[in-house]
Formats: sequence, structure tokens, C-alpha cells
Amino acid sequence: MTALITTDLVRLGADWGPDKHDVIRALAGVVDDAGRATDKDQLVEDAFARESTSATGLPGGIAIPHCRTEGVEVPTLAFARLDPPVDFGAKDGPADLAFLIAAPAGGDADHLTILTKLARALVKPAFTDALRSAESIEEVVDVVAHELGEPAPAAKAAAPASGAPSGAAVPGGGETTAPGEAPSTAAPAATATAAPAAATSLVAVTACPTGIAHTYMAAEALEAAAERAGVDLQVETQGSVGAKPLPHDTIARAGAVIFAVDVGVRDRGRFAGKPMVSSSVKRPIDDADAMIAEALRYAADPASAPRVEGEASGGDGGGDGAAESWGGRVRRVLMTGVSYMIPFVAAGGLLIALSFLLGGYEIVGPYGDIAVNYGIFNLPDPEELGLEHALFNSGLMAYLGALFFIIGKTAFALFLPALAGYIAYAIADRPGIAPGFVLGGLSANLFNVQTSDGVAYPATGFIGAMIGGTLAGIAAHWIASWKVPTWARGLMPVLVIPLFASVLAGLAMLIVLGRPISWLMEQLTEGLNSMSGSSAILLGVVLGLMMAFDMGGPLNKVAYTFAAVGVGGASLASDAPELQIMAAVMLAGMVPPIALALATVVRPGLFNVPERENGKAGWLLGLSFITEGAIPFAAADPLRVIPGIMAGSAVTGGLSMAMEVGVRAPHGGIFVLFAVENVLGYLIALVAGVIVGAIAVIALKSMGSSDADVATV
Repeated sequence: MTALITTDLVRLGADWGPDKHDVIRALAGVVDDAGRATDKDQLVEDAFARESTSATGLPGGIAIPHCRTEGVEVPTLAFARLDPPVDFGAKDGPADLAFLIAAPAGGDADHLTILTKLARALVKPAFTDALRSAESIEEVVDVVAHELGEPAPAAKAAAPASGAPSGAAVPGGGETTAPGEAPSTAAPAATATAAPAAATSLVAVTACPTGIAHTYMAAEALEAAAERAGVDLQVETQGSVGAKPLPHDTIARAGAVIFAVDVGVRDRGRFAGKPMVSSSVKRPIDDADAMIAEALRYAADPASAPRVEGEASGGDGGGDGAAESWGGRVRRVLMTGVSYMIPFVAAGGLLIALSFLLGGYEIVGPYGDIAVNYGIFNLPDPEELGLEHALFNSGLMAYLGALFFIIGKTAFALFLPALAGYIAYAIADRPGIAPGFVLGGLSANLFNVQTSDGVAYPATGFIGAMIGGTLAGIAAHWIASWKVPTWARGLMPVLVIPLFASVLAGLAMLIVLGRPISWLMEQLTEGLNSMSGSSAILLGVVLGLMMAFDMGGPLNKVAYTFAAVGVGGASLASDAPELQIMAAVMLAGMVPPIALALATVVRPGLFNVPERENGKAGWLLGLSFITEGAIPFAAADPLRVIPGIMAGSAVTGGLSMAMEVGVRAPHGGIFVLFAVENVLGYLIALVAGVIVGAIAVIALKSMGSSDADVATV
């Protein structure tokens, strides 16, 4: 196995400027100079992307920028002792020790295990003290290799120090440990109270988005704090090397559970009913003793504690269930359903669009005949089947188009069940999935039949799916709260809850709610079909404002869902309002990242270095219809950025509707031009909105500040 760190990867006394992004870029250069980077730019981009999710500065003057990346093929650790220190976002000040941890995107478990050892070592004062007092590059490598249990690599010629002379110990650094000596476990005096006799057992789950560093550092900090408090703590680290689930009896014995996570907790229902302390993954690194003390208080007095509820979903890893407002809960539930729904919409819609590209729009008629009666060695004749727009008039293209249409139509048909199923899951955990999918299926099929008197009722659509999923989740949660004999508990999640929840929610939908919702959907459909002129333009403006306001948040997703449900009608005419709405939404969602990217080019002085770096990525994110690319800008300056991009998206949405642009693909941005009706109008609307958005942002950011002011930030 290639050594994680060598002398070529160490710099002492490095002076790379005051900005953390410059430090990360320099560390990536160290990796590249050592011959360990296959793509330096990709490494920098991935490290910046990870840094943008949350700061990697840690207490005690440490920074650990890290990422999984295609830019390296072997796990690599670059280290620099910074002089002067650089701010990486830690609460106690800048960092003088910086590690760049680069894990291969497809790295195996052995490599990642080594990286987790390093993450755990970083919370040990003796380890960091030894790094500060090391007098040579070789000594640094020895300290790290010893801590990781690796043989030290063969000594090589010392790399340039890139700055001031090394060797000075940091004042206040504490007791140092010589290389090769067993690290001390000395730590600050415990602030946790002694564990109550009846509740000396705790469990915890730690998880960060990357799963490389913070996951394991949080676990190490919690374990050290628990040891100081005399508490038995078992931690499940849900990181890159996989999670070894806590045994059920360990969970059952625990007096409380600690969730230190920035992502969802896998199988959170295992902890249902337990007193809970919940936080981001960085809190235990900063203050593990306080978290242990808080968990012990809850274990001693469960009546006063927030608890892991049965309806807690894996979609909200960081929230405190007891403190969650109704608004927050509704948002979480709906966003969980939408987030699971979107892959079905995107995959199904794009496959349908590709089928039209290959077989022509006429493929919606003979696709079944082609799939059954023809094959790869018996290709159809497009002219005989009326496929006038088959690509190259090719039988092979027509055959593939038919198959793509079948696969896409099947995937698309599942998006309403997925929406309802995962809304129910967000309310009732796994027992809610089956009844939720049943109600979602009803929303797609309910009343979508013709009666004997010739009256046809439309399906209840996405409104029915959201209401049905909510009903199914509430029913499943209520049934799960029933007190049943011990022998029946095993039957509850697999039989009793799905059966009775499906019956109760299904009857409520069929008997009470189905017809009113069906009528509402019918009125909505008729309203869309009758839209023209100013009403259509106004709708486009409103949808554009919604797409830009929260950039991937609830309003954005409501507008997207509203548009995406219409794309499933693959036989719709090219001027169908549903396709025009999808075009307006897609174009409006593309505008914010591109407009901000353009603004950073036109007036770079109005943006700081990280924003200019984000601007480079904004071009591709926007063209790919990933509105979230604008979030870093909006988070830094919401009052001036959000109104500007909303103006641009509103212009694009209105122009798109005015020029009757249509698109049959629910995702893909500029890369699905083949599925666009009126390509020229599509491009005009996009460019106009981008220009308006960029001008508006520049104008707003220019008020009260100069380029020089921002450039120094």
C-alpha cells in the first residue's frame, strides 16, 4: 500500500496568504508536485466544494480540508505548518496546522480506514502537540505514521519549507510527545457529571456528508468525553468505510442516544422512544463533554427530554424532534417526498424525451407493437408504422425508441407512488412506505376511468399523492402507537401497520376526498388548457420568482413538481401548456447560477475569492438546471443577491411563456435541446434572464460598497 504521507507532502513554516482557499490550492499543489495528483484542478474543485458545505476548521488551531475526488488514485495526506495561521472557520481562531486529506473516489475500505485513524488522532492534544514541536519534515512523517500504525516511509530529500524556519513550538501548545512515543490521552478536565447508576450506558451516531473526517473525529471526541465521565458509550460511525450497526440489545440498554450528524441517520427508527441529544457533527468536536452531560441528564429524567419519535425520517439528520415547529415538520415531510420523487421524474422524463429523439413523437402509438413483434434482428420499417420522424429513418432507432419509451413511461408512472410513499415514510418511518405507495398508486389511477354513462374523471394527481401520502403516514404512525402483546410486535411493521394503514387511508381517499380532489385537478387542467396571452405570461413570471426565491427549497420544489407532472403526457401536442410550463420552470431555474457566474466575470471586484471560485462552477451548474449553484452567493448576501436573481428568473419565465417554448424533458437544462420546441425562443429567454439577473445583482451589490472594499474580504 502506498504510504499516506511522505516527506514530499510536508511543508513547515508555509506562508500562503490569509485566505483558506489559497491554502487549499497550495496544498493541492504540494500533492501534485509529489506526483500524487492525477488531476490537480479536480482535486481543488472537490476540496472547495466540500469546504462550501461547512467549514473544516477545528478547535485547537487545526484545519482539515478533505474530499473524495477523481483527482487522486491513492489516498494522500498533505500537511503544512502555517506561519502565519489562517482562518478556516473555527470558533477559537485561525489554524496553524493544516491537513489536506484526499481520498480516491473509488477508494477501498482499507484506505479509508487509515484516513479515519487520522481523523480520530486529530482530537488528541498529544498528537497535535508533537506535530507543532517537530523540528524536521522527517519527524512529522514519523509522528503521523506512528499514529496510523503504518511503517514510516523511507527517508527522502527534504521538501522546501515554503516559508519561515520550522521548529518553533506554539505557545500554550501543552505537553509534547516525542516521535515514536505512545500518544498521551491527556485532555481537559471533564465537565460532564458522573453518570447516574441506572443510566451509565449511552449510544451515539455520527455522520458527516463526506464520511471521511468529521464522522470519526466526532466519535473519538464523544468516546473520550464519555471515558472522562465514567460512562459506557457505543458509537456507530456512518462514514465512508461503512457502518457497523449497533446491536439491538446495546440500543435497548442505553439511557439516551446522541445524534451528531449533518446527514440523515440510517434506520433511525431503531432508536424510537429514546431520549435524544441532536446536533451537527461539529458540536462534539467543539464540546463533547457538554453533550455527554446533556445526554446523562435526559437519561436520568426522560420525561423532560426530547425523544426519537417513531415518525422520524432519515431525511432530517440534524433536527431536534421536540423543538421542530409544525412549519418545519411540514417542510421536512414534503421535501422528503419530493427528494425521493425527483429521480423517477428525471429518469423517466429523459428516457421518454430520448425515445422521441430516436423514434419520433409518433412512437407513442406503435411502441407496444414494436416491442412485441420486432427485435434487434428483425427491425421494424419506420414508414410502414407511420414513424415519419424516426432518426435517420432507421429501423434500429425506431426499435430503441420504443424500448426507451416503455422504460421511461414505467419510471415516470412510479413518481406519484414515490412521492406519496416517502411522504408517509417521513411521518411513520419504514412502516409508512407500503401504505404510502398504495395511496400514491390510487392518486395516479383513482377515477381515471370512464363510467357507463360516458363521464370520465381525471386522476387526483400530485395533489392526491401529497394528501394520500400524508394520510397513510398519519395512519401508520397512529397504528404503530397501539399497545400490543409481545408476541404480536413482530407482526406490526410487516403486516398489521401496512394492512390497516392502507385500508384506513385508502377508504378515506376513495369515499371522502377522491372526488373533490379529482374535481380540483380537472379545473386546474382546464385552466391550463385555456391559458393564453397575458395570463400565460403572468404564470411564467410567478413560476420564475418561485424557482429563484429559495434555489432548491420548498417553493422551488413546488414549482418544479407542478411543472413535472405535465410532462408525463407523452402524446401531448407540441404547443400543450404543460410542456410550456415545464420549459418556463427549467429555464427560470437555470438563470440564477449563470447570472451570478456572469456577474463575477463582469465585476469580479464585487465578489470575494470564494465567490469567484463558485462563479466558475456556476456556468455548468446553471446550464445543467441545478439552481442550487446560486446558494453560496445568496447565503453570503441574501438581501442583494436574491432579489437580483428573482428579477432575472421572472423575465425568463415570462418570455418563455410568451414565445410558447415547450420542453418534453423534465430535467437536463441545455443538454436536452433535442426535446425543446422553439429552440430559438428557449435560448432568447435564457440569455435575457441571465443578463437581467447579472445586471440586477451587480447594481444591488454596488450600492454602498466599492470593488476595493469587497476585494479585501
